[in-house]
Amino acid sequence: METKISEITAEQTHDLRHRVMWPDQPISFAILPEDANGVHFGLWKNEVLISIVSVFLNEKEAQFRKFATETTEQGHGYGSQLLHHMIDFTKSKGVQLLWCNARSEKAYFYEKFGFKTTDETYTKKGIDFVKMQMSL
Repeated sequence: METKISEITAEQTHDLRHRVMWPDQPISFAILPEDANGVHFGLWKNEVLISIVSVFLNEKEAQFRKFATETTEQGHGYGSQLLHHMIDFTKSKGVQLLWCNARSEKAYFYEKFGFKTTDETYTKKGIDFVKMQMSL
């Protein structure tokens, strides 16, 4: 099985974002107004897009959003590969602080990479989120 990671368009992320993250909402719920300002990466398995992430750079800080892996492909290390790639990319851009708003139930995943939880939390559509960050 062959995998590769490449930069993709924001539009290429929309379907996977929608199906994995917010399947009960209209697809517009998964589209960000600032998508045009982001850098989007996809992990391809046998030429099928199975994992995506969007990164928004702001000088020495970056936020990643809408990190999603096809439900049937979760737990096989594909998301980890993509997250490592995105961390390396942000380091290469001189980013010093990388952060995200993680679903609280997934915080353990990000902790494996060195992200720390903060005191910033919120709830959206019944799902609890926590801000997590990492110094690079």
